[in-house]
Amino acid sequence: QVQLVESGGGLVQAGGSLRLSCAASKSRFSIYAMGWYRQAPGKQRELVATITTGGSTNYADSVKGRFTITRDNAKSTMYLQMNSLKPEDTAVYYCNARDCAADYWGQGTQVTVAS
Repeated sequence: QVQLVESGGGLVQAGGSLRLSCAASKSRFSIYAMGWYRQAPGKQRELVATITTGGSTNYADSVKGRFTITRDNAKSTMYLQMNSLKPEDTAVYYCNARDCAADYWGQGTQVTVAS
């Protein structure tokens, strides 16, 4: 089982930037497909971006061109660079790791974008 710890959330003004990090406990980080999800108050959790073991990426339409997902397998860490943030990006952001057996989730980090 892998443990995931997110960091980097906070309060930012609209138009600003934040970088989220997700540190994984497993040394075999490279075997996991990874992703970022978010959940705003009163809404369902939604996909933000994913990155495969080979580095292929996929983004929600709402964040394309503004967010970038990357991974550093040597550091067992995934990142989400968020630029041009909007108030509608306000949510708790969760890190996800997936292998053939299960999904694993972090505890979440709050991102608040003030207008």
